[in-house]
Amino acid sequence: MENLRTELHIFAAERSWQPFHTPKNLAMALSVETAELTEIFQWIEGEQSYDLDASTKKHVAEEIGDVMIYLTMLADKFDLDPLQCAKKKMALNAQKYPKPTTP
Repeated sequence: MENLRTELHIFAAERSWQPFHTPKNLAMALSVETAELTEIFQWIEGEQSYDLDASTKKHVAEEIGDVMIYLTMLADKFDLDPLQCAKKKMALNAQKYPKPTTP
């Protein structure tokens, strides 16, 4: 995670993009990339979404990459580790939605 953060800092700095990477702009970009990922699945049935051709799977991978990039950059603005955020949220979810007890 730290390597990705460092690479993203360098990439943005080399292009002088830092002024554009406000939390607001990054959240909006994340939303757009998530919508692009969603669009791939928009008109196919649920079962079809498991069986993608190579080209579509490549497109999914690219959009997941974009989502991860913007999510990481947004988290970085608040000195948050997305993996730690996910782990903490899963712990909260486990409390909120306990696993069913077996009879």
